[in-house]
Amino acid sequence: MRQAYPRPQMVRKNWQNLNGTWQFCFDDADKGLEKKWYLGTEDFEYEIQVPFVYQCSLSGIHDSKNHEIVWYKRHFEIDKTSEERIILHFGAVDYQAMVFLNGAMVCEHEGGHTSFSADITDFLKDGEQVLAVRVYDPLENELIPRGKQIWEEFPKGIWYTGSTGIWQTVWLETVNKKHISGMKFTSLFDEGMVNICCDTQGTEKDDCLYYTIRFQENLVCEGMVTCHSQRIHLDADLIQNHIFRTNFHDFGWSWTPEKPNLFDVVFILKDAGGNILDYVESYFGFRKVHTENGRVYLNNKPYYQRLVLDQGYWPQGLMTAPDDRDFKRDIELAKQMGFNGCRKHQKTEDPLFLYWADKLGYLVWGECASAIMYDSSAATRLMAEWAEIVERDYNHPSIITWVPLNESWGIPNIHQNPRQQHFSQTMYHFLHALDDTRLVISNDGWEMTETDICAIHNYAHGQKEETKKFEYYKEMLSSKESLIKFSSASWDIYARGFQYQNTPIMLTEFGGIGFELSGENAWGYTAVENEDEFLEDYERVMDAVFASDGLCGYCYTQLTDVEQEMNGLLTYDRKPKCDLEKIQAVNRKFHRGVIGTCEMFPKD
Repeated sequence: MRQAYPRPQMVRKNWQNLNGTWQFCFDDADKGLEKKWYLGTEDFEYEIQVPFVYQCSLSGIHDSKNHEIVWYKRHFEIDKTSEERIILHFGAVDYQAMVFLNGAMVCEHEGGHTSFSADITDFLKDGEQVLAVRVYDPLENELIPRGKQIWEEFPKGIWYTGSTGIWQTVWLETVNKKHISGMKFTSLFDEGMVNICCDTQGTEKDDCLYYTIRFQENLVCEGMVTCHSQRIHLDADLIQNHIFRTNFHDFGWSWTPEKPNLFDVVFILKDAGGNILDYVESYFGFRKVHTENGRVYLNNKPYYQRLVLDQGYWPQGLMTAPDDRDFKRDIELAKQMGFNGCRKHQKTEDPLFLYWADKLGYLVWGECASAIMYDSSAATRLMAEWAEIVERDYNHPSIITWVPLNESWGIPNIHQNPRQQHFSQTMYHFLHALDDTRLVISNDGWEMTETDICAIHNYAHGQKEETKKFEYYKEMLSSKESLIKFSSASWDIYARGFQYQNTPIMLTEFGGIGFELSGENAWGYTAVENEDEFLEDYERVMDAVFASDGLCGYCYTQLTDVEQEMNGLLTYDRKPKCDLEKIQAVNRKFHRGVIGTCEMFPKD
């Protein structure tokens, strides 16, 4: 059972994990609401291990058949006083959830990748509580953000086994009637300050919020703010302390993958009599991301990104990591190979992964599942889900880029369709309106509109013996001009009416070398027979990337095999396909200046 605290950015001690054994059933005839299954009086057919979806083995059910409607039920007990509120949290439920407690509906939520919660205090009764959840996951709806989940029974091609229902931790939290409901940290890097926006519930003008900020156990600053409103803004000066005065703007205490420095924060909410109403622990990383002169800058210094594509799937749990430590292990393996970050592909990852990315020093490009087709309802759904993603993940310093659209999925006619172009531009400006601390890519791969990074996909390197094809591949990557002029696919780099604006250019999907192919449907973009060939081909492809005068970073496909897609550097169960130190040696060629120039980039 997944046991770790599920929200590491906002930690309280008084919480209860509801993962574990629940009752479960399929509702193919959609009769559950009519028969009032939410009352909890009927026993369901199966038992399931939450938070694992019924399609995976760790759920205890392991049924790959399509079931659009499923039900969950469990009992729990909880103690409370008259001054306390009980909050029920769901990490993620795919796709639409109706939540009932003791026969009453307490909330509804649409969106398969984002967290939601409900105050259930007024629905509690004496003794044992009955919690029921109805989930609707419309498998054949092309307007639902599904990402890489297939709509059929068995995975094929680039599509993986579907995930229906609860797939992240379910938990309870006890808070005072007056409590902190959220906070945002915004680095004011050039000023040496951090802006803190803290939301509260139920507070009055005589209540006070106390805060302390520490770095490596050293007190940086502390203060108190009176709660004149439910939302409190304050700017904390980080360089007033002599510890930082001499190395301001240096890598000594800002956040980077090489030195993932984090500031620890404690918030204490007190009433007029000095009684503690709430106590919350958090953290932030002090960093700045921007683009300038065709480069990406981290903390005002050009930074070369060595990313790897990460689908975030596991053979036993699908989109849910079997163990909380698996997130840490994936990052450690990637860093061991010389990567300094990842692009999370068609999935919004569990906050515990982002915590370890913050902690270990690992850049993340945040993405969301895409729909297949476009209409106004698909656009509305995607915008709503992205608003929740930014709200949940805003504080993670590891996330430096948002990727709202990928390879024209959900916008298939964007090249010439003004409406779909407007949507791409809307997502670009919408995310910047919500979050001005990160970069945004309009349509990763091709047919871009306004974008902070020109993100190109190119798998046209061919097999080793295809020398003419590879020479053309190197020519395509060789300069900014050739990167923009030539496309490896049937689509132009920019949509009609848009053109390159001297933004940084990155190769954000390439490689995909298949090795240790097994199974009838197994595939890679190219294939090799043994470990030596694998390393040789990896170096061949990377040398073409490093030789480019136009690229300022890359994202290699991919970290692990996923089901039939066997083009990972690791197998599906995270076994290395070759000596990882040799992969690292190749990745650091450019870093060391063996190919190209790199004196502007930070040393690990």
